[in-house]
Amino acid sequence: MTIAGRAPHPRALLLLSLAGAVLFFGGWHLLVATGAVSAETLPSPVAVLATAWRLAFEPFAGHTLLEHILASLGRFAMGFLLAAAIGVPLGLAMGRFPLLDDIVSPIFEALRFIAPLAWVPFAALWFGTGIGGPVMVIFAGAFPPCLINAYRGAKLVELRLVEAAQTLGAGGLRIMAEVLLPGALPSIVAGLRVSAGLAWQSLVGAELIVASAGVGYVMVQAQSNLAPAIVMAGMLSVGAIGLAIDVALRRAERLVRARWGQA
Repeated sequence: MTIAGRAPHPRALLLLSLAGAVLFFGGWHLLVATGAVSAETLPSPVAVLATAWRLAFEPFAGHTLLEHILASLGRFAMGFLLAAAIGVPLGLAMGRFPLLDDIVSPIFEALRFIAPLAWVPFAALWFGTGIGGPVMVIFAGAFPPCLINAYRGAKLVELRLVEAAQTLGAGGLRIMAEVLLPGALPSIVAGLRVSAGLAWQSLVGAELIVASAGVGYVMVQAQSNLAPAIVMAGMLSVGAIGLAIDVALRRAERLVRARWGQA
């Protein structure tokens, strides 16, 4: 975020972020400490952090919290990479070949407005609690941004570059790999960042219903056992991991934009 169109100094940004965290957790602690909210309903941040630390070493719902997190990250990686592997090339191809665009666009435009969690009943019916169900839901959330941004990036590549490649004898696949992909890369990376956020959100939603391990599964089991501290520990884990993923992709986006002169 920027203030008056100017990005704050990194040190000022760090201080502002720390101040926001202190206000959030301080306000949360005061709500519990003053009795405004029952600790049985909303545990204090200290209790939640202590619970998360304990669960990192003691099994709950069959595994430690770290093992549940690894299970979630494995599903996330599979669904996200599958969406990128299909969505990016397909988007570039649609931007290059109008006939393919005309064939795929009507189906894609209809399907992309279906919320990822709407696929959960089918995922449960087709895959049960196996890994396929969550991966399918993650793919449904991550695929549209990958395709759309690759398509838009391909459309932004100057036509004269494509024509020059054709003049030199380059075929369709080579044009996509050596002209469209480099030209569309900043847009693709931006799309991957959006895609990763949607994929992680979709994963947690899927694990609430069709999983036998993972952070979402931990939260469901904790709710069944009336353990709000464990639910909150799971929520904080989800937020922290999502933030780490976004920070990594933002860094990648800045590097790509700087490399292509779009910083």
